[in-house]
Amino acid sequence: MLKIILQSRRPIVPFNEPARDLRVQNKPLWLLQRDVLAPYTTREIELPPGAPLPQVHEPCIVYRDNLFFDDDYIRAFLEAAQKANRPVRAAFSITDPAFREHILPLSLSYTPAGELYLADLWYYPRGPEPGAEPLVIDLLSREIGYYHIPLYMAASQGDLVYQVPLRSLIAIDSWVHIFIADEVFGLFGRGARFEERLNRDPFFKLKLFGKALYEGRQVLKCSGVVQIGRNCVIDPDAIIHGPTTIGDNVTIGANAVIENCIIGDNVNISQGCQLMLSVIGDGTFLPFRASTFMTTVMDNCLIAQNTCLQMCVIGRNTFIGAGSTWTDFNLLSAPIKARDGAGQLRLSNRPVLGGCVGHNCRIGSGMIVYPARIIESDVVLFASKERRVIDRDIYYEDSDHHRLKQANLHKRLYPRPGEEASESW
Repeated sequence: MLKIILQSRRPIVPFNEPARDLRVQNKPLWLLQRDVLAPYTTREIELPPGAPLPQVHEPCIVYRDNLFFDDDYIRAFLEAAQKANRPVRAAFSITDPAFREHILPLSLSYTPAGELYLADLWYYPRGPEPGAEPLVIDLLSREIGYYHIPLYMAASQGDLVYQVPLRSLIAIDSWVHIFIADEVFGLFGRGARFEERLNRDPFFKLKLFGKALYEGRQVLKCSGVVQIGRNCVIDPDAIIHGPTTIGDNVTIGANAVIENCIIGDNVNISQGCQLMLSVIGDGTFLPFRASTFMTTVMDNCLIAQNTCLQMCVIGRNTFIGAGSTWTDFNLLSAPIKARDGAGQLRLSNRPVLGGCVGHNCRIGSGMIVYPARIIESDVVLFASKERRVIDRDIYYEDSDHHRLKQANLHKRLYPRPGEEASESW
């Protein structure tokens, strides 16, 4: 099958990079797409924006490169499309809870069609042709609780829930969609599929119990649910619960706690760190007592000691100083707004949400960041009497390094489109 990739060059705030170059599930999005489609396709064509589809006469799948999809969705989509044997386009129903709650908010990529929303994913059995019909794939969503807010803090709600799909398709139009793809659809979805298989497949359950018994471990600690790469050094006092994936050359110190995470290669997790429902990118270093909850940390970051990140997305090559806290809940129950793909503030549809830091940032110690605030790529924030609380979005022009005579010591690596020529280092 031919794969036709439609480029989306819209930069995602605050990274100033298109979605295809950002990491989802600890892989660049373009690589993740390639791996998912590898069993079905033999060759590919990549088209710039506005280019016409090639006139070929063979089965082909066409998609925009800002889409995150998983194996389960693509398998169901292709099976239904090939059975129909006609041109189809992926679509969502507004009644689907996962689409309504998590996919549609802050999005720019879907085309309304009555009660349906069309995604940029097509299948053509005989080559591109007009008239593709909408194809709705059931995401198999289930409601999963993740947070409890005391009633004295939020009178209208106690338990907070996600609508977790067993099949995932979402366009990355905002940093919030990276959070949704990684934590809600990725890690929560992996846990939901694991539980579903346990309930459906008694032989899988027996095999898992047998492996745990043979290894002398609890079920969630055995090698059937905790996958560990090569050349890893893990202290015996570390607690690791699955489903968890740990890459190669990883060091985990004493009393570290890791639950349902993806840990990349060459990661160093020191004593007392606590990681829950988080994706930690390759080459990241977490000194003692650093904590992440439902957070994505891209590659080659340093999250210093006693820092707490909750429901955040952190770009690559970023340093966050000791004792910093990213909050995720408005003490007064006001709706949380976040930046969409066009940089506009819109309702996030999230009662709790952390913040986002771009690439190549340097954040000083002891910062407190309000919910859903963004810090643009290449920003430096010094810890000072004047700046301890981040209550607004921070852009490159606000970076503290501009005040130094040695400003050129921090180079701008991720300028906004059209600003490349203005930088001279």
